Amino acid sequence: MSDLQISLVIIGVVIIAGVVIFNRIQLARHHRRVQDAFRHEHDDVLLSDEHKPISVDERIEPQFGDEVPSIQDDATDLANVPASALSERHVANDQPVQKEPGVQKKAASVDSMINYIADIRSNSPIPHERLIDLLQQKFDYGKPVRWYGLQSEGQLWEEISLDTLSPRNTYIELKGCLQLVDRSGLVTEINLSRFRDMAEDFSVQIHAEVDCPDIADAYARAVDLDRFCADVDVIMGVNIISKDGGAFVGTKIRALAEASGFRLESEGVFRYRDSETNEVMFSLGNFESALFLPANMRTLTTRGITFLLDVPRVANGEKVFDQMVHIARLFSSTLNGLLVDDNRVPLSESGVKRSRQRLADIQTTMAAHSIAAGSETALKLFD
Repeated sequence: MSDLQISLVIIGVVIIAGVVIFNRIQLARHHRRVQDAFRHEHDDVLLSDEHKPISVDERIEPQFGDEVPSIQDDATDLANVPASALSERHVANDQPVQKEPGVQKKAASVDSMINYIADIRSNSPIPHERLIDLLQQKFDYGKPVRWYGLQSEGQLWEEISLDTLSPRNTYIELKGCLQLVDRSGLVTEINLSRFRDMAEDFSVQIHAEVDCPDIADAYARAVDLDRFCADVDVIMGVNIISKDGGAFVGTKIRALAEASGFRLESEGVFRYRDSETNEVMFSLGNFESALFLPANMRTLTTRGITFLLDVPRVANGEKVFDQMVHIARLFSSTLNGLLVDDNRVPLSESGVKRSRQRLADIQTTMAAHSIAAGSETALKLFD
């Protein structure tokens, strides 16, 4: 063997050794970062080209492709997710946020679009005892009931309940609101009539006037509103399963979830909340039936996890969708998983684009009907 060949062999060995050493250093650094997270103690609907009505329980599952896109090692450190993708990241504190003293009370929204409203007007302050009797009634009209009071002309409407009612506050006008529709369906004509009769009886007792809308007209509005809600009530989902048929361990799932801004909540799912409104942006649950609970995360294993985005309840849906998909990809890379639909079919990148566009179409439709996704009205309708 010539000197040149020997030199080339030596150079090749040095290069290979350098690459191996570099990879081991990178892998060790990544493992240390993941282990740091563990040191903390812890107590779809597939899209089609046609816009057909979608039932409440349907989900849209973005599709990613036969292979999971490669992600650089340093990107898999969920504690260092790019700010551009996680600008709204938030880990909720155990302590509630304290409101600043002296802040003016915000006027309550009395929404005639989604409610049957009985308007009760009195020439004198309504007796406090009568209000207590009214609010103590066990309303059973199949849908939420809310009461709003006006203390005097020019004042702001405020929502009243047994918890907020005070003898110091006297009201001359009330609005009783029976919600027409929620996720379980629409109010019945019988319950509309019962609610109207209750409002009229109360008005007689306090010698007040009452204005109640026509029952048939209100029910017709409820039918139209329920049809609209059914068309836009969509939950988008992304699943991750193990590539090699193994299982994900609960401690690692929890560490990764909390490192990326989720918080484990009482219903057995992790939720990612908006830092300003505290509303849920998307959630992370078990692909299998077992719930994620503090008591079982140390011993739990699962063959998959699921990210869910509730389309009508989330403002800026496209941005939030991009966040969810980005985090799902990071989880998939870190857990050595594969993104799939509910039938465990690998997801394609073109499916992601179709799902994102479908989400945008849904939220545009909602805005055109004066019910913005993520608004107070939407949160009540899709509760």
